[in-house]
Amino acid sequence: MAQKNQNAKRNTRASRRAAEEKAAQEKAEQAAKERKQQTIIGAVVVAIIVVLVAIAGFAIYGAIHKNDVAKSTTEEQAYQQLQKVETKPSAADDKGGILISSEGYGKKVSGAPTVAVYMDPLCPGCGEFNRQTDPTLISLVDAGQINLEIHPMSFMDEYSTDEYSSRATGAILYIASNDDNPDHLLKFISNIYAEDFQPGEASEYKSVKNKALKQQAIDAGVPQSVADKAFNGEYRKWMDAINLYTPKRPELWQVSGSNKGVMSTPTITINGNYWDRNQLSLAGMNNKTGIIASLGLKEDEVGQKGTMPSIGESGKPISLTTGE
Repeated sequence: MAQKNQNAKRNTRASRRAAEEKAAQEKAEQAAKERKQQTIIGAVVVAIIVVLVAIAGFAIYGAIHKNDVAKSTTEEQAYQQLQKVETKPSAADDKGGILISSEGYGKKVSGAPTVAVYMDPLCPGCGEFNRQTDPTLISLVDAGQINLEIHPMSFMDEYSTDEYSSRATGAILYIASNDDNPDHLLKFISNIYAEDFQPGEASEYKSVKNKALKQQAIDAGVPQSVADKAFNGEYRKWMDAINLYTPKRPELWQVSGSNKGVMSTPTITINGNYWDRNQLSLAGMNNKTGIIASLGLKEDEVGQKGTMPSIGESGKPISLTTGE
């Protein structure tokens, strides 16, 4: 009987050891399996990181390379590149300007000064300038007192999430080239610069769909058939060339202030001469009153046919600080 009990105890201990050994083996196998999975996951993560770093590196290289190329390109080289672009907006001249007068597109009124406005649809300062001066400039154009030259640009794409500047500028170019009534274009520009429509920039930007931009064009009188095709992006290469060329023109560089020697928007020229907006605060004026004074007109003469600005078609803008 005692022998039988001892055999039973030995069998129980043996079974327990076998169970413990099996459990230990299973635990070791599970640990090995987990290590293998972690190794695979780690390898995948590393691979993804390597790919992302490579992509980021390529993007950074591309941006730096592009900037280096842009910096090393001369004004003449940039101009020649612009001329070589195959698909161009027919309404724009060789320097990217869209001329508007009381005679329509591309026809200058003899004896009238030419006011050129360089702008980006996203630019806050451009919106402010448009809202302050648009009715005045349009009245001057309608009365044959000035020629107006629009230079739309799209260099502020990086301050939106969906290339707003390129889409809006592309629409301006398409409308100018396919709708014979310049009033529609000017109204469209006014609409997209309206305080309740123009989006903020950078972190304040909220996406604006083509549908919303198209509606602004239709509200401005642009035919549906033109508005429907105004956002097809056919002038992208031309806009890239303009963005490269225009800032290299020294006559557009600021002549005073902290940004002296560089071009920014809005930039205004009168008869090809830089109009220094930094004089406005010194003279206690705003964009509207400053433009009128620099042309050599009085406010009550705006819109009066036959009353021409004193500077004529070739004179320099009158200084707001010296009156000369």
